[in-house]
Amino acid sequence: EALTNVLKHAGPGAAASLELRWEPRAVTLVVRDDGDGAPGDADGLGRGLAGMRERVEPRRGTLRAGPRPEGGFEVEATIPA
Repeated sequence: EALTNVLKHAGPGAAASLELRWEPRAVTLVVRDDGDGAPGDADGLGRGLAGMRERVEPRRGTLRAGPRPEGGFEVEATIPA
């Protein structure tokens, strides 16, 4: 969902990176983009940030999402192992 949001909302030419960290007590996934937050064409089928939160929280995980100070957007999900 976070990568789909990059396509929909980061704007033309934006790049995204994905970081996956396996730690003894948790798995963390971070998706970052360098986009400008241009509005995308919403198809109404996605669940966006609310859908990500609904997937993470029942597993006692956390979701953090918001603009990056240097520009772009970041989503970080951490789920206990």
